[in-house]
Formats: sequence, C-alpha cells, structure tokens
Amino acid sequence: MKRCEAVCLMRGLIFICLITVVCFPGASAVADDTSRSKGQTVYVPVYSNVLIGDRPHSFELASTLSIRNADMEHSLSVIVVDYYDNDGTLIRKFLTQPLILKPLATTHIFIEEKNTSGGLGANFIVTWEADQVVESPIIECVMIETKMGVEISLVGSGKIIKSTRKLTDPCFPSE
Repeated sequence: MKRCEAVCLMRGLIFICLITVVCFPGASAVADDTSRSKGQTVYVPVYSNVLIGDRPHSFELASTLSIRNADMEHSLSVIVVDYYDNDGTLIRKFLTQPLILKPLATTHIFIEEKNTSGGLGANFIVTWEADQVVESPIIECVMIETKMGVEISLVGSGKIIKSTRKLTDPCFPSE
C-alpha cells in the first residue's frame, strides 16, 4: 500500500471515529424510563464490515455481542439471541434453551472477522425476561479490527424495541 493510500485510509478511520462520537455521544446510556423491566426485546446493530476511502476499501470486523446483567440481586433469562443479515434474513439462532444470567453475570457471542455473512447491516435480536422487575441488562456489540497498523473499534448499543413491564407498578403504565 502506498503512503498516500495509507494516509487516506487513516483519515477515513478518524472520520468514522469522529462521526461515532458526535452522532452517538451517549449511545450506551440507558434512559430512566427503560432502566427497569420484566423483559425486553433489544435490537443490536453489528458492523461486520465497514467501507472507507475514495475507492471503498472493506475492513472486516470481529464482533462480540455482550449481554450484562446489571441487577445486583436478581437473575434474568436470555431466551433469544438471533443474528440477522443486511436484508433482515435470519442467519443463526444462538440459543436452543434459555440462558440464566445470575446477578452481575455476563455472557457473550463472538462472530469472527472472516464471517461477513451479515453484511453492512447485520444485527442481533436479543430477548430476555425476569420473574420480577429488574435493572435492564446492558446489551452491546463491540467490533474490532487491526489491519496494516490501523485499528478500528466500534460499539453498537442495543435499542429496546419491545418491553414487558410490571403491570402493578404505578411508574409504568400498562402496554
């Protein structure tokens, strides 16, 4: 790779990092009204590859989905972890039975960088539930690549797309 191409590539990576910080400054912050629940379905973006440069150069990224039980007293059950591609087609179901996460426990799913089956718009759908209202877990995908002396790292924070709340809790109207 010529020096000029390397400089352009580096500028592209810096631009991606700046866009991530500017456009998503509090991406991993959880709003107060969704921090406690009996269950949720969460959409988590995955950037299995990114395109940069004048001539789009693809960087394949290794992706780690992290599901962290943020409740100090109660367990929760992860009941669905599904991986979808750019077109919304199911690629893989990762769970065949519920996975119990004890208080403050974490689990993860790893997608190798050579696995580009998800494309640019891949995502995970994660569904979890609990017997009582608990602190919502932190669900994120960390994507990393090191190539030619350049490192890329991104974090995709989960977005709640469905929530189950305790019906008798006056702070949460029934849905």
